[in-house]
Amino acid sequence: MDLLQRLTQALDRPLFPTLRDASSGKMDLLQRLAHALDRPLFPWKKIIVGFSVGQYLFEEFLSYRQYQVLKKTKPPKVLRAEVSQEVYDKSQEYGRAKAKFGFVRGLWSQIQNIAFIRYDVLPKLWSWTGSLLLKFAPARFSGEISHSIVFVLSFILIQQALSLPTSIYHTFVLEEKFGFNKQTPKLFITDMLKSNMLAFVLAPPVLAGFLSIIKKTGNQFFYYLWVFVAGLQVFMITVYPIAILPLFNKLSPLEEGKLKSDVENLAKRLKFPLHELFVIDGSKRSAHSNAYFFGLPWKKHIVIYDTLIEKSKEEEVVAVLAHELGHWQLGHTTKLFGISQVHVFYIFMLFSVFINNASLYADFGFIKEHPIIIGFILFSDALAPMDTVIKLLMNILSRRFEFQADEFARSLGKKRELASSLIKLQIQNLSTMDADWMYASYHFSHPILSERLKALDWHPRGRVVEEIEDVDKKMDKKTEKKPEKRMEKKSEKKSEKKPEKKSEKSEKSEKSEKSEKKTDKKTEKKKDK
Repeated sequence: MDLLQRLTQALDRPLFPTLRDASSGKMDLLQRLAHALDRPLFPWKKIIVGFSVGQYLFEEFLSYRQYQVLKKTKPPKVLRAEVSQEVYDKSQEYGRAKAKFGFVRGLWSQIQNIAFIRYDVLPKLWSWTGSLLLKFAPARFSGEISHSIVFVLSFILIQQALSLPTSIYHTFVLEEKFGFNKQTPKLFITDMLKSNMLAFVLAPPVLAGFLSIIKKTGNQFFYYLWVFVAGLQVFMITVYPIAILPLFNKLSPLEEGKLKSDVENLAKRLKFPLHELFVIDGSKRSAHSNAYFFGLPWKKHIVIYDTLIEKSKEEEVVAVLAHELGHWQLGHTTKLFGISQVHVFYIFMLFSVFINNASLYADFGFIKEHPIIIGFILFSDALAPMDTVIKLLMNILSRRFEFQADEFARSLGKKRELASSLIKLQIQNLSTMDADWMYASYHFSHPILSERLKALDWHPRGRVVEEIEDVDKKMDKKTEKKPEKRMEKKSEKKSEKKPEKKSEKSEKSEKSEKSEKKTDKKTEKKKDK
């Protein structure tokens, strides 16, 4: 009997720590860390301001390095046969204009951030929104959740008002100057109103769920909060194309033809669960081009910008989609989604360390009250250095995935078409053709064109885009003015000469088209051989 009892006791003992033991050990560690960080008179405000200024100076240093690259007068060697000097100069000018705007916007954002902290805007706004609820809302809406919703919505409106001058300048001055803006003031205002409407509709239930879970689940709230956010992401993936996207853009089915059949054949070849092919009216707001897919794992939708279809050949559009479907085939979207879930869980777990930190609240003016949403905002500011490192690592991983997707498209026999489409998109969008390695490592989620062409082992046999008259027309449209009536008689002779100039241009364009056809025939013969 003794031997039997000993054996049963030995079997009852766990060989490994149970999940409950592991979670309790983790909670002990988090509680110790929370206790260590909650020190009276700890200078949280100075530390967070120091983090903010340090990050700002670091990013401005990187931007300065990039600005020096944008002063170069010669394109990279791999692009010299493809890009004319005129296009390269315009691309550099556009890059410098965006960099200067970035300097101003970054400084303005930093001034706002320091002013908010220096003048205790958060506690004052919290107090003001609380007084609004007491005056105008019923008694049942006087709790922390209702107060937090009103606070967040007010904060969103203040931030939008402060960023409005820079967004107006970016759209109607910078983008307009280089011919990319297609928005009218009316469309700009309606988009802003629609985005505010969405915020006021979606934010209250999401915030209510967020705060209710934290209040009801105790110290282990981050497990339940993580599940809530994951479910919310899946819900938004489902609802976004049905309810949100049509508010801003029109999605229309891709017309029957060679392009549609080629894309469908590509999807069948890769066993991609294609449900619908859409064309989006991207030209409604911008002249930039793009293509992407979205949807649930068993039901995907492909969206192609109308600008991409207009400015590219059918086989080039298919090559771009081969690259995008390469991300799906290689599991990049699944991996990034998994990494994002780990990141969200890690953020919520760390938030459990700061949620009851009295010294953090007190240093920012919240002595009597410790609102959860305020704690999350302050925690996000304290986490800024860690987020900088994560951003760098995610961009490194994203660029690696881009190279792999390019190689996947190349394995499908789309090397030439992909390279030519990348070059065309680069020229049409006046994208940066060269970059400082430190700036690119930190900011770019995609490799620059020269790196992608080198990886594709691209050897130009002739300029893909011989003339870039489209870019010139964008620039010239701004300077065109209608002749006044009183000058019609005086300008009769000049108006008679204008058709002659147009005919000369048309002759040049015909010659360039003939030369393109000749080069295409030569390449076709080489392929046949």
